[in-house]
Amino acid sequence: MVTGGFVVDLNKPLVSQVGHLGEAYEEWVHRPIVTKESPRFFASDVLEFLTLTVWWAVPLIWLPVVCWFVSTAVQMGFPSRQVAVTMVCGIFVWTLLEYSLHRFLFHIKTKTYWGNTMHYLLHGCHHKHPMDGLRLVFPPAATLILLMAFWSLVKLLTPPSVARAFVGGGLLGYIMYDCTHYYLHHGKPTKGISSNLKRSHMNHHFRIQDKGFGITSSFWDKVFGTLPPTNPAEKSR
Repeated sequence: MVTGGFVVDLNKPLVSQVGHLGEAYEEWVHRPIVTKESPRFFASDVLEFLTLTVWWAVPLIWLPVVCWFVSTAVQMGFPSRQVAVTMVCGIFVWTLLEYSLHRFLFHIKTKTYWGNTMHYLLHGCHHKHPMDGLRLVFPPAATLILLMAFWSLVKLLTPPSVARAFVGGGLLGYIMYDCTHYYLHHGKPTKGISSNLKRSHMNHHFRIQDKGFGITSSFWDKVFGTLPPTNPAEKSR
């Protein structure tokens, strides 16, 4: 594929190539290739393996961590009812974090070699290959980095027992997010909330990439005015 004078060879590892696209990267990465096959990212088999994650690894790995956070909060004397309320608050905050990361980090504009490369690894690959089922959820290592940053911040702002319940809720919100994201791409909802979410997310991928940043909910898109238009004739503004 030729873009801006640079030839992207889809049969070779992509990560080392995308940086050379320069200013043409933005246009290239938003021309999706709809196939369930996983493109090769790295020549190294080890690095390649680290980029591949099956969807069920998310609840398998992280639900026990949620249980640990919640159980330790209870053991520290935090009343069960307050644990539940705090967890709901954590889930709510996650939805804002989910929206913010997607809008302001995952869709940052890049044109330098390393900027394009990092963006492709972070989110660009998902827009280029939206049906790649092995690169749809966060790899555990990436989730761990985000979790440690979230945990460190919450510990500074709240008492220990509250922090555990809050982070447990936030992590549960993340699990719901990644599993929902996978379902929106590979599931076939026919009605209800899940059908509306899928329609909004597919609009984000294939029609208007600067709208529809919420995955588990359209709440923040409504709040901040980034809800995709329902009329296909409407243009992104």
